[in-house]
Amino acid sequence: MPANIQAFRSSLLHFTADPAASPDAHHWHQDGLLVVEGGKVKAAGDYAALHPTLPPDTPVTDYRGKLITPGFIDTHIHYPQTDMIASPAPGLLPWLDNFTFPTERRFEDPAHAAAVAEFFLDELLRNGTTTALVYCTVHPQSVDAFFDASSKRGLRMAAGKVLMDRHCPDFLQDCAETGGRDSEALIRRWHGKARQLYALTPRFAPTSTEAQLQVAGELARAYPDVYVQSHVSENQDECRWAMDLFPGARSYLDVYDRYGLLRPRAVYGHCIWLDDDDRARMAATGTAAAICPTSNLFLGSGLFDFAKADQAGMLLSLATDVGAGTSFSMLQTMNEAYKVARLQGSYLPALRMFYLATLGAARSLQLQGTIGNFATGVEADFIVLDPQATPLLARRTSHCNSLEEWLFALALLGDDRAVAASYAQGRLVHERVAEAAPD
Repeated sequence: MPANIQAFRSSLLHFTADPAASPDAHHWHQDGLLVVEGGKVKAAGDYAALHPTLPPDTPVTDYRGKLITPGFIDTHIHYPQTDMIASPAPGLLPWLDNFTFPTERRFEDPAHAAAVAEFFLDELLRNGTTTALVYCTVHPQSVDAFFDASSKRGLRMAAGKVLMDRHCPDFLQDCAETGGRDSEALIRRWHGKARQLYALTPRFAPTSTEAQLQVAGELARAYPDVYVQSHVSENQDECRWAMDLFPGARSYLDVYDRYGLLRPRAVYGHCIWLDDDDRARMAATGTAAAICPTSNLFLGSGLFDFAKADQAGMLLSLATDVGAGTSFSMLQTMNEAYKVARLQGSYLPALRMFYLATLGAARSLQLQGTIGNFATGVEADFIVLDPQATPLLARRTSHCNSLEEWLFALALLGDDRAVAASYAQGRLVHERVAEAAPD
């Protein structure tokens, strides 16, 4: 982590609130300066005002013509599914049986887990994602491999061992006792060590017995600062299955609530088929929804209802959900989220999409003040976006008339090529190499 003062000149954008709730939610500096000291933000503002305050001979990295934002935060993603992205299936449940479970079996081999973790983290950084909430497999060694790779890169990541003790192949099945024991050992080994954070991870209610969910709830109470992550109300067949397995529950979400698994630092993927009572309960408990548009479209699961979620006051963020999600890019995820909202009669401005991928996600993870914007003292995880990364993007952004229009073009036309560089605590961890021009 760099100890000296660093400075980065570029356009700057970050948020202090949700643009849907406040017209003054964002800070935009067309010619800006980001000042970093000891891996944390020292100042962010107009270049003309801040540059004279720098100590003599402070190096200034010049990214003029580009945009610096906080690093993207992906709140729902499966690193073991990297190798099976874009696998064909008629729906969620056959996709799990035919592709997911056989792929995850290979993570009993620590060398395989380590190789995939290395590639996965490189791919995140190439796409501008500097923090993610990550599913591993049932194998504790898959968690160790992931955190080893993340620690080497100095990244802030959260992850956990999947808990799954029924309705899955024997080769992936744990039990309530071993799953709980392994999870607690991993919490003690990794949670809060450097920048690593642990997440209790029941795959989804149908693959856990009541005994296993009880153990997960006990661990959540014993370790209130760890995360809880799972899936809920993704697919209508899955919802019916969950209610058949838990007939005493009011709803699919209520299954988790009965075991104390709704609380701050709990994040549930999808949340498509919730009812109004479910949404109100999520808001009341500080439980966050991770919206996964590319995954939901790919599997035909349904369309997230932004209007009803906002009306309930739910915590929201965007997520790729690789490997059902079809891209590691949060820009491509914004692209699909915009279309999902339109199909539901809502409109997502570009400013709000960038908020949901940065400070909104940090708030969902209860990490505001740690990552997610450029407030003084926040960890300096940031990315550099290039509006001229492709010929089409360059042509479109060259005649934008507002910040909103410019950001919208980046969201709808951008992908990994638009990420010129990624930084973790002020340290360069990815730099895009420009393609050579054809002869």
